[in-house]
Amino acid sequence: MTRIHCRGLLFDMDGVLVDSTAAVARAWTSWAVKQGMDPEFVIKFAHGRTSLVSVQELLPNSPDAIHRRENAWLEQAEMDDVADVIALPGARELLATIPANQFAVVTSATRPLAEVRLRAAGVLDFVSHLVSASDIRRSKPDPEPYLAGAAALNLPPANCIVVEDAPSGVRSGKDAGCRVLAIRTTTHDAELLASGADWVVNDCASIRLAAPPSPRELALELAGDFRNPRIPQMS
Repeated sequence: MTRIHCRGLLFDMDGVLVDSTAAVARAWTSWAVKQGMDPEFVIKFAHGRTSLVSVQELLPNSPDAIHRRENAWLEQAEMDDVADVIALPGARELLATIPANQFAVVTSATRPLAEVRLRAAGVLDFVSHLVSASDIRRSKPDPEPYLAGAAALNLPPANCIVVEDAPSGVRSGKDAGCRVLAIRTTTHDAELLASGADWVVNDCASIRLAAPPSPRELALELAGDFRNPRIPQMS
């Protein structure tokens, strides 16, 4: 079992704490069909980015007004579809053990959508620090989101560990100066490691809080999941 130390944890939301895969796939599939695009390509392309950035890059020749209209359509579609949004294995249990001032959720969703999903998954009450797409100017893989997450905890990025499932998020965390613990809920190990992940485990159930060396530190024990790896699932 691997043990690692830090002073703060920065969790991505979708694919790390919350399983919204089916809901996201339904919204983006409907949008892709409306645009005459391949849904599978669009879903993978948009994973780990803000919806507005994804729309801007998928519709490069459209004006800003169209980008914002389509983004609003997507956000409403995702907010209206939470019937099967649930907490991923171990997420609720892990958050319940970490002091609230030592972790933040850093998500590419807007604040309203993030709160809807965290509430649907039953973990919103644990979250005191939330950095969303509403709070930043540049989306993952830019380092801004995780720099903002570390700042929310009043910690240097080097003292934080990012928990991510998407290559864009892994790169964001690494470029911010954090170490990154990747989980294989949506992405295969090769992509996560190529993006710079320092460790890879199955999900939050593979992470246990241990007795820290000092009150201001966190000690994490990581299960050796390489013998029974989880199969990533995007949709």
